[in-house]
Amino acid sequence: MNPLYRNDTPGHLPKSWYAASTEVPPERPPLYGETRADVCIVGAGFTGLSAAWHLAQKGMDVVVLDAHCPGFGASGRNGGQVGSGYNAEQGDLEKRYGREMARDLWELAEEAKADIRDICAKHIPDSRYTPGVAHGCYSVQEARDYAEDAAHLAEKYGYDQITSMDADAFRDLVKSPRYWGGILDHGAGHIHPLRYALGLARLAEDAGARLYDRSEVHDIVEGDTVLLRTNRGCVRAKHAILAGNGYLPTLTRTVAAKVMPINSFICATEPLGDRAVDVLSRDIAVADSKFVVNYYRMSEDNRFLFGGRESYSIGFPKDISTALIARMTHLFPQLKGVGVDYVWGGTLGITMTRLPAIQRVAPNILSGAGFSGHGVALSGLAGKVMAEAIAGQAGRFDTLAALNVPNFPGGPAMRAPLLTLAMSWYALRDRLGI
Repeated sequence: MNPLYRNDTPGHLPKSWYAASTEVPPERPPLYGETRADVCIVGAGFTGLSAAWHLAQKGMDVVVLDAHCPGFGASGRNGGQVGSGYNAEQGDLEKRYGREMARDLWELAEEAKADIRDICAKHIPDSRYTPGVAHGCYSVQEARDYAEDAAHLAEKYGYDQITSMDADAFRDLVKSPRYWGGILDHGAGHIHPLRYALGLARLAEDAGARLYDRSEVHDIVEGDTVLLRTNRGCVRAKHAILAGNGYLPTLTRTVAAKVMPINSFICATEPLGDRAVDVLSRDIAVADSKFVVNYYRMSEDNRFLFGGRESYSIGFPKDISTALIARMTHLFPQLKGVGVDYVWGGTLGITMTRLPAIQRVAPNILSGAGFSGHGVALSGLAGKVMAEAIAGQAGRFDTLAALNVPNFPGGPAMRAPLLTLAMSWYALRDRLGI
């Protein structure tokens, strides 16, 4: 079953707090007939819209095709955390790739955060970029490991934005009895992701890009001119970018072999009012050290937005709420009995190494996907460097494309059952505390 349609109504955003708190523009018409472009982009999320905006600013004729509408996928549903680095410790990247490349990767990730801060400040202020992301640890040893990583970043990269905390200090910040310390990254932050995605769409259109809703690409024919077919039309373009991430069906086996779609879920409580400070003492986002991660923050109207509880089938579970709310109240017993007004899910893309899969599918077809939980910042960066590569400056694209992202064992057919088995083991380790 295609993840594009398995869990949602075509062309409609999910009934999330994000959608309820956003002025959503009218639906754009689909693509009819044949058109030509310098670049055709598949997917109107952070990656595709970032690429479209940068390319259009360079004077290129850009078409963006989405099966639904801008912000429909993970870009409009996620936890909104603008995290530092990658889903790998910087020290591990040094061991794998050497100090020089690790530093290049770090600087790219820092640029990704800076881009979001700048775009929010200058162009999309209602996406409300707010600094501060904490990471909670379930043991004293984990807290020490996080503190050592923070010290390494300060010493080797000059990144002095992280405060390490013992159990008492962290519990003053995050009012859960479960954590035994952690860190607060002042250089990271959080945003309203759907407003940000819709803002990027406006920027891309204002720069001259053409966006079409309800225009699923079902076939790509490679060649000097790329042909992309939809049910109602087609685009002939000099270049193409595949930016569907977890929502991209098996359009190309090259992408599908490296990127696995998984689901994650979020709930939004009723407004907590003055009780919000009994959960988080500051307006920060939080993630923790569980392999099946919990992530959360307060909304602007003091709802608690709590996410986690991954699943590895294409379809969402029939009952999303029960297990998700149980995770929330286990961490925060003070929230037992609090009303939950919204529950939604979304599909993201992960890779075997949890590093992004930036690829040249063909000489004139690029792909960016598999951001593995770090997509709010890294997906926009991927769009930016793919735009640079198409414009003839491929150095930064090549740096990201050099990341080792192997195919899932067994290819697209076997990735889901094998990953489900592995994730079930890690989920058991989380429950056992090992």
